[in-house]
Amino acid sequence: MITLGELWEALRQRWKTIALTGLGCGALGAAVAFMLPPIYTAQAVILPPQQQGSAAASALGSLGALAGLAGGTVKSPADQYIAFMLSTTVEDRVIDQFKLNDLYDEKYRSATRKHLEKNVNITAGKKDGLITIEVDDKDPKRAAEMANAFVEGLRFMTNRLAVTEAQQRRAFFENKLQETKEHLTNAQIALQGTGYNPDALKAEPTATAESYARLRAEVTAAEAKLQSLRHSLAPGAPEMAQQQAVLDTLRAEMSRMEKADTNPSGKGADYISKLREFKYQETLFELFSRQYEAARVDESREGALVQVVDPATPPDRKSKPKRTLIMLGSVFAGLFLAALWVLSRAIRRA
Repeated sequence: MITLGELWEALRQRWKTIALTGLGCGALGAAVAFMLPPIYTAQAVILPPQQQGSAAASALGSLGALAGLAGGTVKSPADQYIAFMLSTTVEDRVIDQFKLNDLYDEKYRSATRKHLEKNVNITAGKKDGLITIEVDDKDPKRAAEMANAFVEGLRFMTNRLAVTEAQQRRAFFENKLQETKEHLTNAQIALQGTGYNPDALKAEPTATAESYARLRAEVTAAEAKLQSLRHSLAPGAPEMAQQQAVLDTLRAEMSRMEKADTNPSGKGADYISKLREFKYQETLFELFSRQYEAARVDESREGALVQVVDPATPPDRKSKPKRTLIMLGSVFAGLFLAALWVLSRAIRRA
């Protein structure tokens, strides 16, 4: 069995061979490194769009439980905007703008996308929250233009998505407003059909009717919100149990209010019932009117503002290849292989 001393002696006797092999590999690595085309990296830094509550969501928030009818606004993380910039829509815009099919010599657009993704690195800072877009290209000017094109692509996506969302909200509230308007008209006709003239409204318990109508609207909103949660959460989720408890409390309160009716039968009871329905539809009509107008304002607004901290400029120095590292790596690889070859020969001879 060969000893460590014998192995060391074999290396000492062949040190010139090992050194020359390392130098030869280093020279070969340097030649390859200088043959590789220089790659430039352009960098753009942006502040992620800060989503603000829309006018519709703000108005809903002031109405308590009624906000459940239109859902809540969730602040999106920076990762969502990174996904926007790496989406097929944005990538295709960049591909068409810079004719990357020809530049990358790719036949299919899907292959061009993969090639582009290898040259693009988009990250979000953990401490500062800033988004950095880095693009590699052989042309420094084109690298900078492509990095800025991804920023413009993000603007395009946020504008389009915001407008689409506002259009959907406007259409939703427009339909609800039309439906409620018809119900309100019918409720008003039914109330007038009870035989009470408008002056009698001042003498009746309108405050109680309004409270009941408001509570009934809150129950409707809580039911809608619970139904929405069922589509996105598991049955045993804490949010589901919490919303169910809120709904049960509202229903119990409405039940107590119904039992406290001082006119259980007769013409007065019919009038109170019609008055409650009228006030309920009136409350919903007011809600949907405000939301419809707010949604129209949102529809005319631009998407979230993309603030550029540092626009990409053509880099004045290449970032790749790292020729010194390639050369040193080749030298150490050559030394290692040569030493391994010497040791393997010594072991076979032993």
